[in-house]
Amino acid sequence: MPLVCEAGRAGLSLGGGEGAEGWAAALGRRLRAGDRGAAPAALNLVEDRSPGGREGAAALLAEVSPTALGGEAPAHLVGVTGPPGAGKSSLLAELVSAWRARGRTVAVLAVDPSSKRSGGSLLGDRARIDHDPADDGVLIRSTATAGRLGGLAAPTRTAALTLASAFEVVVVESVGVGQSETEIEELCDTVAVVVQPGSGDTLQFLKAGIMEVPDLLVVTKADLGDVARRARRELEGALRSLGAAQTPVLSVSSLSPAQGIDELVAAIDAHRTGLDVRSVRVRARRLAAVSAFAAEHGERGLRGLGGRRAAERVVAELDPGLEVQALVAALESAGRGTR
Repeated sequence: MPLVCEAGRAGLSLGGGEGAEGWAAALGRRLRAGDRGAAPAALNLVEDRSPGGREGAAALLAEVSPTALGGEAPAHLVGVTGPPGAGKSSLLAELVSAWRARGRTVAVLAVDPSSKRSGGSLLGDRARIDHDPADDGVLIRSTATAGRLGGLAAPTRTAALTLASAFEVVVVESVGVGQSETEIEELCDTVAVVVQPGSGDTLQFLKAGIMEVPDLLVVTKADLGDVARRARRELEGALRSLGAAQTPVLSVSSLSPAQGIDELVAAIDAHRTGLDVRSVRVRARRLAAVSAFAAEHGERGLRGLGGRRAAERVVAELDPGLEVQALVAALESAGRGTR
């Protein structure tokens, strides 16, 4: 395990204290300097949910925060979501290959369902995304949801923001998509929803409100011909009915030779070019902080602040460079001040 071994060589304890926090901060500085070799140890730390691990993660995040970086992390945060079996992992393998061919470094966080028995990852998307293990420009990591709703594992946000300082593209592949699984929108700059043709997903998306989530819609298995073209037309019609006709709908095939991948990469890039990244990420951090506070303290905690909108006003007045944990701490302090 990289975290234990590296910490052991440094003679540090991981149970908390200045030594562990100092080591975590050093990891953050390495990532900030573009040292991708620090990424596995940093991810192990982020996934450590012990009190010492949380303190270390906070020290790590402080070193890769917008304040420390002098602005938002340069990486493009890309979300890929969609129903199980839609072909997300095969598509990601092609996207990773395309990005690497363009000289971009890529990190993929694949969030899988958890086993109720072991708590571990059931699907192991990491094993399904083909890549060269000797290529240090690619990092692929699977994490389990641990039963968490929202489509993302609890440490996923921290992991993505940590990697964003050292990689050019950070992809978050979430498990499934549904009414309670739209957190990916609050984390990523660009969200692509993947649809399998002939699956009836268009109606389900309309019912669940998912059509409001994607910046791009991607129909997989374009090699199926008419059925894939029909799915694309249905999605374009659904978007027009919602007044979102400007949302691109693309068709791709991951079978060799792949189809539509270059067009998809171009569409992802074009969406990022049109963004005010700073505003998007500041808003995302603030919304995530209110959500995290509510998850930790419940509706009673929100009522103590005067409700959700009051909590949003509290974080809106804080330094826009603060990370989610710092914003949550500020909400907790505000809550104590109202008692």
